[in-house]
Amino acid sequence: MLNGKRIIVVLPAYNAVKTLEMTFLEIPLEFVDDVLLVDDASRDDTAAVARQLGIRTIVHEQNKGYGGNQKTCYAKALELGADIVVMLHPDYQYTPRLITAMAAMIAYGEFDAVLASRILGIGALKGGMPRYKYLANRMLTFLENLLLGQKLSEYHSGYRAFSRQVLERLPLERNSDDFVFDNQMLAQMVWFGYRIGELSCPTKYFKDASSINFSRSVIYGLNVLLTAIQFRLCRMKLLTVAIFQGKAS
Repeated sequence: MLNGKRIIVVLPAYNAVKTLEMTFLEIPLEFVDDVLLVDDASRDDTAAVARQLGIRTIVHEQNKGYGGNQKTCYAKALELGADIVVMLHPDYQYTPRLITAMAAMIAYGEFDAVLASRILGIGALKGGMPRYKYLANRMLTFLENLLLGQKLSEYHSGYRAFSRQVLERLPLERNSDDFVFDNQMLAQMVWFGYRIGELSCPTKYFKDASSINFSRSVIYGLNVLLTAIQFRLCRMKLLTVAIFQGKAS
């Protein structure tokens, strides 16, 4: 716990058997109250390894997609009494050692959600991010900041922390089950007026780290732009979209 807040780390997993143990062993368990892994119908032994490590494990019988996996993660974490939920990919691309800092920014009331940014600090390129992904990240982030009225360094990190209130308030079930779920969730947080903080996070790109291919990246980018445009049109009262239903701050 931090400041009396129960912290649960959720690991949305798919074929993570090669990197799961490395990730888990760096989680600061002296501050984390529980670790939950949701295995999205992996084709390898991810679930078996998770159980061997003593991780609370849920297995989807059918693949529900990256967004669908997170929906299960957050619902179960809330059921387990989480006050703060940290979402960490079990592919060892992000360092688990930042969990304490991210959770503290929420536990002590500074922010409602925290993103670990690959762009701040030493930067993603030094960590091996492909140049085309870096350029796409910068372009999309610029457009999203413009349309959402924010100043975030990036919207595409897979390492995030949320307060219980955020997860209970956002209509997450209306979001996509695909990769754009992450982006829709951020847009919803802006829509409902939550405070989003960032901290610098080194990142590692290597063979066993998960990454979507070029064609999926293009689809993701187009859906990201669509979400941002929908947000702006909703704010202008020119459109109604289900994921932004409710009173904005």
